[in-house]
Amino acid sequence: MNARRYLVLALVCGLALAGLGARSPAAAPTRSLDIYFLDTEGGAATLIVTPRGESVLFDSGNSTPDDRDARRILKAAKDAKLRRLDHYVTSHWHRDHFGGIGAVAAKLPIKHFWDRGIPASLPEDPDSFPALMSVYKKISKGASVTLKAGDLLPLKPIRGGPPLQLLCVVSDRQVIPREGAPNPFCKQSRPKPEDKSDNARSLGLKLTYGDFDFLCLGDLTWNVERQLACPTNRVGEVDLFQVTHHGLAVSNNPVLVKALRPQVAIFENGPRKGCAPAVVRTLRSVAGLKAIYQIHRKLNSSPADQAPLARIANLGGPGEADAGHYIKASVSPDGNAFTIRVTAAGAPHTYRSR
Repeated sequence: MNARRYLVLALVCGLALAGLGARSPAAAPTRSLDIYFLDTEGGAATLIVTPRGESVLFDSGNSTPDDRDARRILKAAKDAKLRRLDHYVTSHWHRDHFGGIGAVAAKLPIKHFWDRGIPASLPEDPDSFPALMSVYKKISKGASVTLKAGDLLPLKPIRGGPPLQLLCVVSDRQVIPREGAPNPFCKQSRPKPEDKSDNARSLGLKLTYGDFDFLCLGDLTWNVERQLACPTNRVGEVDLFQVTHHGLAVSNNPVLVKALRPQVAIFENGPRKGCAPAVVRTLRSVAGLKAIYQIHRKLNSSPADQAPLARIANLGGPGEADAGHYIKASVSPDGNAFTIRVTAAGAPHTYRSR
């Protein structure tokens, strides 16, 4: 190698090494992690958008002739500036949880599909299930992935931000294997008759972002909830809890709800579905609970058995000034706090993560 070429090569390498040495640490994220709780009139659809813009839609509401629930999901996706859905997760195969996905997929590309496994039939819904499943298989191209308890969805890490994790804690009656802290509420546990419906097979997810934890268990029912809670609490405590099964009393076993110690609970209920008074009482007995929110005012419940009007997104019933408003939770970029806003114009309320 001649002297001139050696000097040029040395200079280039030196500059490259100097650049590496001078590289600053990754900048902290400036965007929040957002969770949209959508109005599907007593069904369920929850949209998560990470600070990197990666998206997870958990359930998709009902199939209706006017694509009502799909349109509400698409509106939230537009508000979040999404051009596609990175992940779609089906909790279980009831039509109010996966019926809307065909109409969503017709307008918004979906990259990955996840579920609890596809059954050959659904005895409790022989009429709707075959057609809806045919749509699901078509849009997923038969490439959906079965999630098992303990699996992690492969979310992209947040550069410069706190750890991000989306853990499957229960699927097809199986719960996460790891042990947790002893649960003092287990002595209060009383089993209910076995639930043979697909609700008991629901898939549940726990989202963790730094100090912030959020739990959604689909329509999981009483006895399988106990498996998560007893003799040890395998889920741990959470900051934000999507009340299970729209707030029906066949779910929301107190031994689990009290062990979770949510600071904030949100009902994805309908105007006459969910938000059972017994579940509201269970939540109000939780140590450290700061607020309850609802997607709908419960028309057949007393004001004493539900959230204050300022924490309810939709005050009327179907066709009664019902705009399909969502509730939005925004987690700070460092994961240390989260803010709840009811409708786009609602006053924000901020809570500290534990």
